[in-house]
Amino acid sequence: MYDFPFELDEFQKDACECINSGKSVVVCAPTGAGKTVIAQHAIHRALEDGKRIFYTTPLKALSNQKYYDFGEKYGQDKVGLLTGDTSINRNAQIVVMTTEVFRNMLYGTNFGSVTDNMKDVKYVVLDEVHYMNDEQRGTVWEESIIYCPTNVQIIALSATVANADELTDWINTVHSKTELVNTDFRPVPLRFYYFDSSQPSKLLPLLTPSGQLNKKIKPEKRVFGKKLQNKRSYVKDIIRNLQENDMLPAIYFTFSRKKCDEQMEKCSSLELVTKGEQAQIRQFIDEYIAENPHLYNNKHIEYLLQGVASHHAGLLPAWKNLVEKLFQKGLIKVVFATETLAAGINMPARSTVISSTSKRTDSGHRMLTASEFLQMSGRAGRRGMDEVGYVTIVGTQFQSPEEVAELVLSDANPLESRFSPSYSMVLNLLQRFSLEEAKELILKSFGYFSSGSRLQPLLKAQEQIDNELKSREFVCPYKLCDTELYEYDKLRHIYVQNRQTYKRICKQEKSKNRPLSPEAVEFGRQTKAMLEKMHGFHCDTCKFYKKHSKNLEVLERFSVRKNKLEKEIEKQRDIFWNKFLAHRSVLIDMGYLRDDYPTERGVTTSQIRSENELFIAEIIFSNVLDNLSPSQLAAVVCALTTEDLRIDIPYLPISEPVRKTLNLIRNIRRKLEKVQSRYSVEAPMYINPYFSSLIELWVEGAEWETITEQIDMGEGDIVRSFKRVVDVLRQFTTIANVPEALVFTAREAIEKIQREPVDID
Repeated sequence: MYDFPFELDEFQKDACECINSGKSVVVCAPTGAGKTVIAQHAIHRALEDGKRIFYTTPLKALSNQKYYDFGEKYGQDKVGLLTGDTSINRNAQIVVMTTEVFRNMLYGTNFGSVTDNMKDVKYVVLDEVHYMNDEQRGTVWEESIIYCPTNVQIIALSATVANADELTDWINTVHSKTELVNTDFRPVPLRFYYFDSSQPSKLLPLLTPSGQLNKKIKPEKRVFGKKLQNKRSYVKDIIRNLQENDMLPAIYFTFSRKKCDEQMEKCSSLELVTKGEQAQIRQFIDEYIAENPHLYNNKHIEYLLQGVASHHAGLLPAWKNLVEKLFQKGLIKVVFATETLAAGINMPARSTVISSTSKRTDSGHRMLTASEFLQMSGRAGRRGMDEVGYVTIVGTQFQSPEEVAELVLSDANPLESRFSPSYSMVLNLLQRFSLEEAKELILKSFGYFSSGSRLQPLLKAQEQIDNELKSREFVCPYKLCDTELYEYDKLRHIYVQNRQTYKRICKQEKSKNRPLSPEAVEFGRQTKAMLEKMHGFHCDTCKFYKKHSKNLEVLERFSVRKNKLEKEIEKQRDIFWNKFLAHRSVLIDMGYLRDDYPTERGVTTSQIRSENELFIAEIIFSNVLDNLSPSQLAAVVCALTTEDLRIDIPYLPISEPVRKTLNLIRNIRRKLEKVQSRYSVEAPMYINPYFSSLIELWVEGAEWETITEQIDMGEGDIVRSFKRVVDVLRQFTTIANVPEALVFTAREAIEKIQREPVDID
């Protein structure tokens, strides 16, 4: 029935049954539990029925990995790959892609019509769907689910999240019948240890059998300044402990690229591999470098031969791939990695080491979230190979043992919506739908669906006010309404003031032995008439009057507070729609929308994918790029795609044409900033030429060594920057209404950028 050579776990069977019955399914299970098996079942069904299946991942590296895995399993002719900068066999039955590519397909831009894109597609796998929590990219997952055709079954795979039922209910509402399959079962259970620097010769169990903190663990002493800089590193002690206790291979997570490399160097003197394993490593490296000659002089080769490696974004993609392959073969015993390795790369280990449960951010140190910790610790324990997985947490001065224990015992964090309307979203929706229909789609967001929990503090405050108002309800014995009381209060207030005024006038005139003026006499008569009028109200003689009046005063104050709360709740409920309308207003102001339909410029902008599509469109239409050479165009685009760097590096000199063009673009930015500010729209507009001179040299034919010598930056960072340029330039060649000369120059630039190592994934 399931076509697997092994017995499935119950949660796997339940999920497969959901697929068989034509339902979408959300599968939440710990890392390493076997969620991929469920996707494979859907693949089997698609192949048998002559249908297609899309497998989406959050990272290009993951997409590449799945492409090769599925190619080996099902045959290369049946598998395709789409990652934005790579397109292989796109009409295959099994197509692996990044989630962004899938979202763009649903918009129908750059990929043809939605109908053609989704032809014969029966299933869509959304792997690592908890990426919805990602602040920058989370909206992509929401959009993908909202716009996915309802006849397509969604298979959402995720690590454990706290509100999986809420996610399922939402998909059930906006897409189709969806079931939740949730399990906390781990085929390979985890054991947690603590490294206490005061006892470096052994690893201490973190918890007692009853789940309490081990009392033998002592907090780290706090040190500062030079003492902190000179503090001894215990990484060799930790790895030696793991080796002695048969707990290798291990992934050692740290939060600094520099520390990854430093710790790798420190452990290279440990004898972690045998002579036979070393020979295997050498042979594999030689064969790999023969296919990737640009890695020949990599300084990390000597460390691989000792069974240690580092893995982070600053390394070349091809080198990281080599590390992953050697680790999978069991030849690398320890990989020092940043937390990005926990995102799903297939590198299971017997142990994971977490260097700290806190990490430095722009606002100081903070504790890891429960989900971050689960992702890293979940890499420990290889199914079918290990009976137990081991997780070691290194004690630091930034955390107490109690905090570590609390984190280990914590449940995963809930998913939070990162849904955020963009210019592209507005333009694409209004090409296909009316404004009212677009609003319906926007209100389908997970953010709106879960607004009840997000608004809980405001709703609670509103409830408290309502209860206060109810408790102060007063029934007048004469059945008078509040309006009558207000009239009496007003009359009484005026009477009191007038009486005081009249007494003061009388006193003044008497002191001067003068009679009252006719005006004063009339004023006194009117004041007396007010008193007689007051006697006509029941309130004048009611013993509850003061209580009723005071109560009404308090109620009025509470009513003002309630009105303010109601407005804030309404604002928060409609926050996504209001953002949509704000972006729409900017587009109308700039001439990209007319009568709620995109103009020619609007159609072009709808096809752009960037953090500020309108900014890129304005630059294209300004013609400032038209007369640039391929290298100059690449340099300008590089400045537009480079975010503000957190590290302090000097600007390298840029050519005069590039400098002049960027100055013109700054004028465009100032103009757009004014319009965005008018409608309270925040959308980034980068002009950071950190790498511009590098890519200009590269396009002009410089050697890679020349490029890397120019700047103290990881090769992986440079490659990633160049690839972002290629992505934007490729868009120039596919979107509508781009000048032909610019299209030609962009193609030439792409061709010259894509050579080793930039063209290697």
